[in-house]
Amino acid sequence: MLSTIVEASENFCIHQIREPHSIKDNIDKRRTLIAYIDIDSSDKRTYRVYIACEKDFVQKISKVFLEEDESDEETLIDMLLETTNLIVGSAKVIAEEANINPYTINTPHFIDVEDFDLDYDDAKLIQVGDTHMIIAIKELNA
Repeated sequence: MLSTIVEASENFCIHQIREPHSIKDNIDKRRTLIAYIDIDSSDKRTYRVYIACEKDFVQKISKVFLEEDESDEETLIDMLLETTNLIVGSAKVIAEEANINPYTINTPHFIDVEDFDLDYDDAKLIQVGDTHMIIAIKELNA
């Protein structure tokens, strides 16, 4: 399941941010804005997908969508929630088209601005320039 979310994240970097990116397997504790969205898969499992972005990463997104050079924290939180919805919504379409355990998505929620040290099953780090986004997934009913 993480693979379709990472693919959607790559598409987001290519088509929205329009900057080169790289994907890394190892994540570390970074101060990030953290959001999550729960997904319910067709195999009756529920997962929580975390999207955690450094402030500068979300600011890049805010610049693309709102043309703001310096957004306030409320705007950055809104951009993170919208990014979470866009990425996981896109991954949902990718999963449906490939018939890879299709799922429904719920509403994204903001957690906090803190070091990313949440419990997860699998994660990837996406780097754009010198900023980072963490994509992590945790099965909730395991």
